[in-house]
Amino acid sequence: MDIIKQIESEHLRLDIPEFKAGDTVKVHYRIVEGEKERIQVFQGAVLRRRRGTTNASFTVRKISDGVGVERVFPTNSPFIDNVEIVSEGKVRRSRIYYLRNLRGKAARIKSKQIWE
Repeated sequence: MDIIKQIESEHLRLDIPEFKAGDTVKVHYRIVEGEKERIQVFQGAVLRRRRGTTNASFTVRKISDGVGVERVFPTNSPFIDNVEIVSEGKVRRSRIYYLRNLRGKAARIKSKQIWE
């Protein structure tokens, strides 16, 4: 095994669930303020998922007080406590940047029908 791949594999996180663009997720992120540490939940729609090994990341967008807030989370970050999938969205693209220009009801994402 290549030594670079071996070092990268030591830092990969395998506890992050599989999700894609359009899904609504809750990201429990650990925040350090001085000597105190707390967990902050960031819930929103996944705009994109950048795959890779150690440089993998995903972008989450939420509306806070009428203003759109986007945040990029590194997938393998030790500050991510856990990621919960709230709902699966039905989108036809891998990057849904068009959501930035939509307002109100037009910005909703249809949920995926699961037939059992």
